[in-house]
Amino acid sequence: MPDLYPLAGPLLRLLDPECAHDLALAALERGLVPRPAPFEDAILQTRVLNRDFANPIGLAAGFDKDARVADAMLAQGFGFVEIGSVTPLPQPGNPRPRVFRLAADGAAVNRLGFNSQGVEAVAERLGKRKRAGIVGVNIGRNKDTAQAVDDYVAATHVLARLADYLVLNVSSPNTPGLRALQDGDELRRLVFGVQEALADVAKHERPPLLLKIAPDLMDEDKDDIAAVSLEAGIDGLIATNTTIERPSTLVGRHRNEAGGLSGRPLFEPSTRVLSEMYRRIGHRIPLIGVGGISDGHDAYAKIRAGASLVQIYTALIYHGPGLVNRIKRELAALLRADGFASLSEAVGTGQR
Repeated sequence: MPDLYPLAGPLLRLLDPECAHDLALAALERGLVPRPAPFEDAILQTRVLNRDFANPIGLAAGFDKDARVADAMLAQGFGFVEIGSVTPLPQPGNPRPRVFRLAADGAAVNRLGFNSQGVEAVAERLGKRKRAGIVGVNIGRNKDTAQAVDDYVAATHVLARLADYLVLNVSSPNTPGLRALQDGDELRRLVFGVQEALADVAKHERPPLLLKIAPDLMDEDKDDIAAVSLEAGIDGLIATNTTIERPSTLVGRHRNEAGGLSGRPLFEPSTRVLSEMYRRIGHRIPLIGVGGISDGHDAYAKIRAGASLVQIYTALIYHGPGLVNRIKRELAALLRADGFASLSEAVGTGQR
């Protein structure tokens, strides 16, 4: 089926970013977004987190916060989809406007603040899924919760049996105090608390537990995260969330809006953190690379820096869902051109 986004995309970008996003979700829910011709390549198949992935291209958290279109996005060619961030109780998030495009920079700024319909609504939708495919759930805390661990444990109790993996989001810049959970002692308390909850609710097959980290970390923070992850049995790290930094190269008029910056300007800092975490952890814990990917070369760079899987989101705003299959084709060609027989062979080779 032809890619209609070159026609629809410019029209959507005439709308307020959040209105355009809501319209896209509604169209996906109603089956109004054309599905591309299936494309998979054996060289892209990989096994990570004790799961078999048809390809390593995932949808990052933030696009489908409430599990409305997980199956529809898998049908667009993604190898996996991550929903959320989901909070235990419903909350509206920050006041609008709270999402801003920086089109000339291939970027966006958001300060959504964990707007969420809550775990019960998400659990109901996940329980009604009809399509096979890997769907992870990214969980966060409610804004006014006194003890953050309680929220992550509460969400785990509801969602552990429905998720192919769980992600602890401790790195969004839009919830006050959240990033402090990346501190060694706080992180240790959080991870062990959730691990205990997982042992209670998923005795037969516990979903893998991942941690999503920020790009704006000091070296000692990275050391702490690596140490706690290995000590506590974290199954994977996602590097990285959005950044609070503002590169001097930005030209978009919304560049100074408060919130997290995503898209092309995030590629270099997020890949640097990914590479640094891989040097600390190696193959002991798989990494998922996210931040600024807009083509197969970007995805390949993340993989060579140490990522076993990658995720995209912001680039979809500017290129549409047809981007997924384009990245897969380009990535497969790059792997073969460098003599790799499989994706897993390429992981971390840029470090040598």
